[in-house]
Amino acid sequence: MRLIDGVGDEVVPAAVLEADEDGRITYSGPAEGAPAPRPGVRTVDGRGGTLLPGLFDSHTHLGVASDRSLVEVAFLTDPVIADLRTAERLRLTLSAGVTSARDLGGLPAGFRDAVGMGLIEGPRLRTSVGVISHTGGHADGTLPGGRDLALDYCVLADDVPGARLAARRMLRAGADLVKICTSGGMTSARDDPDDQDLLDEEVAAVVDEASRHGGRPVAAHAQGLPGILAALRGGVRSIEHGFGIDDEGCDLIGERGAFLVPTLATAFQPLDPAKMPPWKYEKKLRWNERTKANIAKAIARGVNIAAGTDAGSTPHGHNAYELWCLVELGMSPMDAIKAATANSARLLGVGDVLGVLRPGYLADLVLCTGDPLQDITVLGTPDNIALVAQQGVIRKHTPPVPERSF
Repeated sequence: MRLIDGVGDEVVPAAVLEADEDGRITYSGPAEGAPAPRPGVRTVDGRGGTLLPGLFDSHTHLGVASDRSLVEVAFLTDPVIADLRTAERLRLTLSAGVTSARDLGGLPAGFRDAVGMGLIEGPRLRTSVGVISHTGGHADGTLPGGRDLALDYCVLADDVPGARLAARRMLRAGADLVKICTSGGMTSARDDPDDQDLLDEEVAAVVDEASRHGGRPVAAHAQGLPGILAALRGGVRSIEHGFGIDDEGCDLIGERGAFLVPTLATAFQPLDPAKMPPWKYEKKLRWNERTKANIAKAIARGVNIAAGTDAGSTPHGHNAYELWCLVELGMSPMDAIKAATANSARLLGVGDVLGVLRPGYLADLVLCTGDPLQDITVLGTPDNIALVAQQGVIRKHTPPVPERSF
């Protein structure tokens, strides 16, 4: 089998990977010269396939169904059914090769803990639990006419003390990071991506609160340029979407050591006016090509990019479609894989243990049929994911890849 380690540019054409009983990689390299298998060790023959690190989705909404509205979830779904559907989305995402994910709104911390305890199977999770926005901003769930959805994931903040309080509420709920809105959005009816949401001083207050409590990072929903620049000036760790990014934004990402998570799958979705309200269709029509041009320039400049899908707005279980989108805009297949492995691991703060197939790292890995460097769409088709493992524990194994024991 071929091996892509997630950080280097070289491919090992005939490779072996071995992990110890604790799920740490002990050997990753050419089959020639590899250590003999230990007696009784389970061995999978991956000939014809490609082994690479377990994929990351750095921007997902696992608590949100892609085929149901938030109104339906909030008012018409039994909470038990909603939780079971979330658990199914976790399994579906893991089966697609995503072994780690960062959820940015709508996933309670209990799901992270349940995965960690082995109660359910799913990607390793970081969750923001909810989103901080201002009154009338992107995440404000108030319906036309004034009825409040009262969704658990949104906290409104309209001044600096309110921003600090909102951040503290998220941290109290168990958030691993804090998500804020610094711009309007495509899916919010009463604002626009070019609108700035939280003010500079409010962004700085949230970043300070998160930093003082365990050094937690802040992610910013920032689509238009004013929101992108405000978020970076305030010290956020990542720009989510970044559709309006320009040279100044790219420079600031580099200077601050931040990341761009462009969620291109949303821009590559077919536009059908019959399937969305007129205001959303108008914004998507106005922004989609603009988004592709701006992100293509950011890719050409070598901006730190981590892969994220915005699943919930896009279908769950087809997460690696995002890599095709990155390649379409000029990224090499190898760099797209790095965006979904080593780069995303660095964004999530786990780059010393995950995202790379080298000795000492945890054996989170994916075996796919075919060669994604020749056809990146191989990774975006779940049926092509033959094996998924987390810390050496096999979560998915689909024939015809044979296995044997020595």
